[in-house]
Amino acid sequence: MQAASGLVSRQIHPPSLHALQPSPLRETLSPAKTSPSFSGHQFQLPAKCPNQIAQRLPPISSISQLPANIGQSIRPGGPRQINGAVMWQQLAGEDWVALRDNRSDTRLRIFSGTANPQLSQEIASCMGLELGRVKVKRFADGEIYVQLQESVRGCDVFLVQPTCPPANENLMELLVMIDACRRASAKTITAVIPYFGYARADRKTQGRESIAAKLVANLITEAGANRVLACDLHSGQSMGYFDIPVDHVYGQPVILDYLASKMLSSNDLVVVSPDVGGVARARAFAKRLSDAPLAIVDKRRQSHNVAEVMNLIGDVKGKVAVMVDDMIDTAGTIAKGAALLHEEGASEVYACCTHAVFSPPAIERLSSGLFQEVIVTNTIPLTEDKLFPQLTVLSVANLLGETIWRVHDDTSLSSEQHPAAAGMDID
Repeated sequence: MQAASGLVSRQIHPPSLHALQPSPLRETLSPAKTSPSFSGHQFQLPAKCPNQIAQRLPPISSISQLPANIGQSIRPGGPRQINGAVMWQQLAGEDWVALRDNRSDTRLRIFSGTANPQLSQEIASCMGLELGRVKVKRFADGEIYVQLQESVRGCDVFLVQPTCPPANENLMELLVMIDACRRASAKTITAVIPYFGYARADRKTQGRESIAAKLVANLITEAGANRVLACDLHSGQSMGYFDIPVDHVYGQPVILDYLASKMLSSNDLVVVSPDVGGVARARAFAKRLSDAPLAIVDKRRQSHNVAEVMNLIGDVKGKVAVMVDDMIDTAGTIAKGAALLHEEGASEVYACCTHAVFSPPAIERLSSGLFQEVIVTNTIPLTEDKLFPQLTVLSVANLLGETIWRVHDDTSLSSEQHPAAAGMDID
């Protein structure tokens, strides 16, 4: 992927699960040529993944205890993918997964909208599945048409569609897809929303304002969704707007895993919240980052998308400052915060967020030299004009894929082996 300036933006693909004890090495890889699989404990990315289905088995103590009809290949838990031939691998605790070649053995279907098809494909590849076939088109007047190209009767259907810009188009497409699945007699419909648009409109700050987050939650529920899987909601209270179950996972473990690979000294780190509202998020991040100290940027917003930095609470002199937020929109808040950190003596400033909205003039602010590195995830697709040399993109496909399996299997998301659960409060 080539940026407009001729420089290639770094793209980091999904790390292996914590339970697999991954190598600390990270590779810089091109997203267009890769999809994940396993070879031992090293996370590799071959060009194509076979179509195989996973079925959980109870713990066993030896291979001889395996039933004869489990399929052709066995490998440990995690992203359900192997390289094709018969392979036997054992994990501590002897948690095994049997892979079947016949897709009809499963009742799980994954469909992608048009908002972020690359992430949807990565999720399916991590799970060892193929994306379901669906036809999505626009009529001449802009209306959206959706038709499923395969049966979903009695299936658990997962629709991957972030409501990122253009938010209204992508939201309406999600609603029409949910309706199509409901009318096709799907058993359950889960809306997988890596980025939940309108999440910032979650309360009234002035008179006569709407609470659009609640309205969108009602639309998704009334369209026919049975469950929502979201990543890093802007505020936890948004979960309460839904009258259906909400599984909320966090992208922070993916970023933490990447920062750990950089071998930064814990004595030199300080985690910075760009505003008072993000203190709880920054505190949880700092706790997992070797219990690093915390600093807070005090800002006062005079109007929407316009922020003014007032002062800094905490000491950053001579330290590496890691700014943490759930999203970067116009980058006004985080850029002014970074300038303040440099004025207060910070040696380096890193910006970390899950959702890279990057509305103008975000790219100019982020690439101005204030940041050593800007670390985001791929919950929102980035076009070439939004890439710059300091940008690193991490994939949440592994995290979302494992979460989908757990939802489908009716197992807890708070297991210590689940990457989204470590240090986070989820059910």
